[in-house]
Amino acid sequence: MDIPITKKKFNPPKIAIAVVAILLISFVIYLSMSFGGNSTLNIDTDRIKISEVKNGAFQENIPVNGTVLPITTIYLDALEGGRVEEIFVEDGAIMQQGQPILRLSNTDLELNLVNQETSVYNLLTQMQISQNAARENTINKLNRKTDVENAFIEANRKYTLNKSLYNEKAIGNQEFEEAKNNYNYQKQRMELALQVLKQDSLSTTLEAFQSKNSYTRTQSALALMRKKVGDLIVRAPVNGQLTSLDAEIGQSKNKGERLGQVDVLSGFKVRAEIDENYISRIYSGQNGTFAFNGNTYKLVIKKVYTQVTNGRFQVDMHFESKIPEGIRRGQSLRTRLALSDEKQAVLIPKGSFFQKTGGNWIFKLSDDGKSAYRVDIQLGSQNTEYYEVLEGLKPGDKIITSSYQDYGDKNELILSKK
Repeated sequence: MDIPITKKKFNPPKIAIAVVAILLISFVIYLSMSFGGNSTLNIDTDRIKISEVKNGAFQENIPVNGTVLPITTIYLDALEGGRVEEIFVEDGAIMQQGQPILRLSNTDLELNLVNQETSVYNLLTQMQISQNAARENTINKLNRKTDVENAFIEANRKYTLNKSLYNEKAIGNQEFEEAKNNYNYQKQRMELALQVLKQDSLSTTLEAFQSKNSYTRTQSALALMRKKVGDLIVRAPVNGQLTSLDAEIGQSKNKGERLGQVDVLSGFKVRAEIDENYISRIYSGQNGTFAFNGNTYKLVIKKVYTQVTNGRFQVDMHFESKIPEGIRRGQSLRTRLALSDEKQAVLIPKGSFFQKTGGNWIFKLSDDGKSAYRVDIQLGSQNTEYYEVLEGLKPGDKIITSSYQDYGDKNELILSKK
């Protein structure tokens, strides 16, 4: 009689397969937990920076680097070209207005001055000769006029006398007509002499006026030429400090070439460079602040240079009140330039997290502080210290603001202290 054999359900090969399957499933679950959309990561709290969301005063500002400059700078350019013959002061000297700085020589210019002076002297001599000739001509015409006037008076006397005698039949018609004709002749001569004198007076006046104008123009040209020669001595245009002097004995300088500058020492300004993206938001009157020797000072934009160079434009800022003691020309100042008025806002400190998230999300700590999870946020304006939070966080929330470089793809962080 046959004995039925019972078949085992879990033989060793199947058990082995089941164990492998379970391990594989566990591994898949582990990978899913580690790299999937709901992955977590253990983080040492000593390696991260935890900040608190707060409500406070907020003003949008940007950091700008400024350089301290004199309040006014006058540039020294060569008004005339020439060779450097003398240098009277050293670079950095304190100058008084009109004090000579250096002397140039220009032979052509000096020769032109001599020629111009000669022209003026020649013109003056010609004017004197012309005036003497005109005066002599006038005297001659006056003498002729005197002769004509005397002849006219005599002719008038004879004509009057002969007219009376003719009316009394004492003389004949022939003698009367002769006296009458002579009178008319002398009368015409007299009128002509008067007209000649009048014309001579007008001509003399016009000639004198033209000579005077010509002399004045020549004198002006001479004065201008003397000024050009005088400009070969370069003088300080204002009181101040001579800087950037670029001249050596024997060096040739062209007309218009920069020789140096004089800085007015009555005050300072700060010239800053700003990114061109802000050019539409920068205007005169905006304020900026900077720290110096433990104190905070305020600056005010006075001038905006709208020309953009290499993606940046410049502004000049003046000190609103007193100038900090000890500040020097060329010193760099880190200034916070205000772009808006102050207001109350929800704030989070600036941190390296922004490079990874772009301000679209952040890790927020749980209430017990043992974990942190991703939350979506919306940021508004920013300044040198804070971001303005528009949505996603409230005052009192704690967040991670350090870099997310190693765990930015995680949804949850398990916080622990080692």
